Amino acid sequence: MISVTEAFSVLNQLTFSLKEKEVSLWEAHNHVLAETLYSPINMPPFRQSNMDGFALCLHDSLEYEIIGEVKAGDENQILLKLGQAVKIFTGAAVPDSAQAVIQIEKVSVTGNQLQLQEDVVAETNVRPLGSQIKQNDMALEKGAFLNPATIGFLAGLGFTQVKVYQKPTVAIVVTGNELVPPGQSLPYGKVYESNAIMLQTALCNAHYDEVKVYQVNDDFENTKSTLATAMAESDVVLVSGGISVGDYDFVGKALETLEVETLFYKVSQKPGKPLLVGKKDEKLIFALPGNPAASLTCFYIHVLPTLQRFSGREAAYGSKNTLALAHDYEVNNSRDQFLKATISGEAVTILPHQDSSMLDSFALANALVYLPNGNYQKYQGDKVAVYPI
Repeated sequence: MISVTEAFSVLNQLTFSLKEKEVSLWEAHNHVLAETLYSPINMPPFRQSNMDGFALCLHDSLEYEIIGEVKAGDENQILLKLGQAVKIFTGAAVPDSAQAVIQIEKVSVTGNQLQLQEDVVAETNVRPLGSQIKQNDMALEKGAFLNPATIGFLAGLGFTQVKVYQKPTVAIVVTGNELVPPGQSLPYGKVYESNAIMLQTALCNAHYDEVKVYQVNDDFENTKSTLATAMAESDVVLVSGGISVGDYDFVGKALETLEVETLFYKVSQKPGKPLLVGKKDEKLIFALPGNPAASLTCFYIHVLPTLQRFSGREAAYGSKNTLALAHDYEVNNSRDQFLKATISGEAVTILPHQDSSMLDSFALANALVYLPNGNYQKYQGDKVAVYPI
């Protein structure tokens, strides 16, 4: 058994052969950019009004003659002489012969005569050409995560396709004779299977959509053949259950037979002690505990950062966030703990029902609190490490 810190170190040393693909901007959403992009245009591509008002060819009087208007999208250039103005709308091109824009609330209009309420200085309410980004300047650096804002930014520069890193495909293999699909009658001694949909939705929430689900009973040959299929068809395999040392836990033996290299087995943490991580060629295998809360904890702490790194993202193992504990808490454990909790404001509250089989408190949690092993007291206001989820 290794420590949590040692497990993080092993995972952090994994290297991945990242694959690139060219996709449309729509498909690029939630991917990592695999190339550095430079702006093909100035943005804005013309001097732009940031107000509804009047564009002015400045002179020494507060009175101007209105000679026309410019709407957003108009392509015609109006030539203004000293003391002339055009009505202009937000986003429209400011004529080169105009030096400033005054907002409509600060003028009065009589016919084609414009009266200003105050002096205006040059460049007032005018967005300069290329003020957001200039042509050939770097728009986005390789490694940027493409969220809605970055997608919109690239579309505004005229991009339609970009190169991104492919995200790994994932398989979920659920084991256990005791499992019954939800919706069926529940015989004595059986439980409803929940881990598959739980892990699948956790993956979907983290933007991993290519997921296959397999279910296998507690049988060695079936376990081995299903794992072989999952490994052949996916980059990362998450196994739920069957990794402990019971008579009917066949996952470890099956992985060994399939020549999967064990990177580590069992971590000194609670919940999630019987976690196995293995590798074969470019395939990664996470054998997770069967207890639902333990399985989901291992997903957030160990699996998700690894998937992010496999996708080209920067990801850290271990929490960099600390918050004040909202109450006293006594620690009495020989293993490091990841405790279901809720963040409210600048404080965090540890929830009841921390058993590895219980999801009711996980359903309310928006964080995990990390507490190192030992016998000690934490007091209200003490800072603790927090993993938002």
